[in-house]
Amino acid sequence: MLKAIAIDDEPLALEVIKAHAKKISFLELNATFVSAKEALEYLKQNPVDLVFLDINMPDISGLDFSQLLPNNTAVVFVTAYSQYAVDAFNLNAIDYLMKPIEFTRFMKACQKVYDNVQNSKGEPVDMTYLFVKEGYDLVRIVVDDLLYVQSEGNYLTFKEKNRKTLTRMTMTEAMESLPKHKFMRIHKSYLVNLNHVLKVEKHQISVTDNVFVPIAANYHSELMDALKLLWKVM
Repeated sequence: MLKAIAIDDEPLALEVIKAHAKKISFLELNATFVSAKEALEYLKQNPVDLVFLDINMPDISGLDFSQLLPNNTAVVFVTAYSQYAVDAFNLNAIDYLMKPIEFTRFMKACQKVYDNVQNSKGEPVDMTYLFVKEGYDLVRIVVDDLLYVQSEGNYLTFKEKNRKTLTRMTMTEAMESLPKHKFMRIHKSYLVNLNHVLKVEKHQISVTDNVFVPIAANYHSELMDALKLLWKVM
């Protein structure tokens, strides 16, 4: 489990972070603060893996606050202002989330922190990219942006948010190449990225941007079990 706190002088922003955190099985949001000073006192006695940190705060800026944290504490900045991004990444921030915070982006930021923690323990980290051939070209697929993989005869279509890539490959090869805890087969012709599943219906699921993917009856129970762990279904 990742232990985290959130600091923001806007209570509504903290409520959004709380709601998102409840859906992530490997994240434990231990406390939230509207005061950076109170958060700093808390951290002296309660070290955490991750701090969600606003930038514009009355007592101290989030940029300055981040420099008071131990080197092994990951920081994800959460702000309404884009102009601080360069400064944030110069301070080795893991990610920079713009308000209003979308759950998908929040999930990706948490996954980055989780991967970094696993890497620091010497444990394997998921790949970031997958290279496939499209005709004579080599195409880089961003694994976290991949919505699903569809089998079409002897070819596979890799569907990202704004692009489709057709390559000669088997479904078995795709399953062996992609992170097993993120991707699941839900139909003889479809492999889906669990992090992008928004809704599960009887015969189909919806993923980012209302893209629908069919689900076979014999995969439904296994999918729901996996999503219960991912979403922390009550």
